Amino acid sequence: MSFDAFKGVIPPVSTIMNDKGEFDADGMGIFIDRLVESDVNALLFLGSAGEFSQMTNATRKQVAEFCVKRVAGRKPVIIGTGACGTAEVIELSEHAAHIGADAVIVVNPYYASMSEERLYRHYRTIAESVSIPVLMYNFPALTGQDLSPALVTRIAKDCPNVIGIKDTVDCISHIRDLIFQAKGARPDFKVICGYDEYLFTTLALGGDGGIVGTSNFAPEITCGIYKAFQEKDMAAIAELLPRLSILSQLYSLDTPFSWLLKEAVRATGSDIPTGVAAPASEPDEDVKKRFREILKQAGF
Repeated sequence: MSFDAFKGVIPPVSTIMNDKGEFDADGMGIFIDRLVESDVNALLFLGSAGEFSQMTNATRKQVAEFCVKRVAGRKPVIIGTGACGTAEVIELSEHAAHIGADAVIVVNPYYASMSEERLYRHYRTIAESVSIPVLMYNFPALTGQDLSPALVTRIAKDCPNVIGIKDTVDCISHIRDLIFQAKGARPDFKVICGYDEYLFTTLALGGDGGIVGTSNFAPEITCGIYKAFQEKDMAAIAELLPRLSILSQLYSLDTPFSWLLKEAVRATGSDIPTGVAAPASEPDEDVKKRFREILKQAGF
């Protein structure tokens, strides 16, 4: 599969669970079919929005197997295989390769801080040990450690199997520097934003797209922006960007926001349960009220 399969709009797919926080295959199937029928370019399972960090490895593998089988080649599939130890990442990544995933995405270790040299060796060892393309994932607000543009550029140059990065940093200059440095050194390296509101700016700077949560339930907005950018349709972009900005307020309503994404999927037409993995839980009524107001303001 061409590396160009991993660009555009990619939802970090929510993992559908029942009210006990157990994986719900029926709901997941309904949701996957909805996304496959949309204009999203690929599907990412077991990312942050997929609640991988609250799952056992056995559950992660169960979810990955179900999702790859359900997608059945209709869209490219990326599986989140991040962990604090290199050996665990390799094990989960090889499992993803074995079940037919198209790529994996690996967040940097999120407990013990590492020197840049150790982070470099972590990613290089993974890239040289697995038989599947690897995306890096930078989310310093959660991991406590940034993947600097200089480090990412070094990895991009030395590891052809590392094909890109999802940069979830609330600072457009960080994405800009990744585009100038990493893509400058290796033009096929993908730079993908993680914050919804940076989708258009990332594209305008020469980046490749976004792995953005609102595409779980509003792909017509995010995919519409991507299509309008390609077609240089500024009128469409001017209409869609304010709606995306309104929806981006959802992320600040609750911590974590996993229930809100699932409820947005349900509220926009899919009959799914909205359970979450403990210690996450359903929000209180004040949050739900504000959630409904934001959806309405955005036209849903």
